[in-house]
Amino acid sequence: MQSKDHWEKVYSTKATDAVSWFQPHADFSVGLIKATGVGRDASIIDVGGGASTLVDDLLANGYTNLSVLDLSAAALAAARNRLGAKATDVRWIEADITRANLAGNQFDIWHDRAVFHFLTAPEDRAAYVQAVFHSVKPGGHVIVATFAEDGPNQCSGLPVMRYRADELHAEFGASFSLLSHEKEAHHTPSGTVQQFVYCYCRRISS
Repeated sequence: MQSKDHWEKVYSTKATDAVSWFQPHADFSVGLIKATGVGRDASIIDVGGGASTLVDDLLANGYTNLSVLDLSAAALAAARNRLGAKATDVRWIEADITRANLAGNQFDIWHDRAVFHFLTAPEDRAAYVQAVFHSVKPGGHVIVATFAEDGPNQCSGLPVMRYRADELHAEFGASFSLLSHEKEAHHTPSGTVQQFVYCYCRRISS
């Protein structure tokens, strides 16, 4: 996993709406989460959520059991400050997802937009997948988005992995059933376009 210091510097020196991955609203992710059909009280974690506006959108849509995990304390603080009093309705977790101590079988939905592609070491990807398998309930939903095969080679000055949908699913293996995948053309604040691929899987019950 990349250095915590790197991400603390990013979120301490740049406005949250100036980073390349910023979205005013996480409409694509919200649509995928709604499509799972879970209740508004379902346990949802946004991994690498940091300063993302997804948590705002989910709260606005009535979801009540939300966790946001990020490596950067500055990113989490930005989200809490933005939400104001509503921040107390969210569980905030400052941790490296490859080493996080998450409880078993606690999440109905695991969402990650743009963390997994930073895991360039095989052992970090394996640790991440193990965290998903451990903490997502059997039959639970897993939504992971990374740069697509025609996406950027790096982000925030760091190397990244790029994936086709089948390659991304292969990282997770037979314990996860691929139900669908979609591509998104993300328009950055600077006006460039980045191609993402989203994979929607279910954690197999057995």
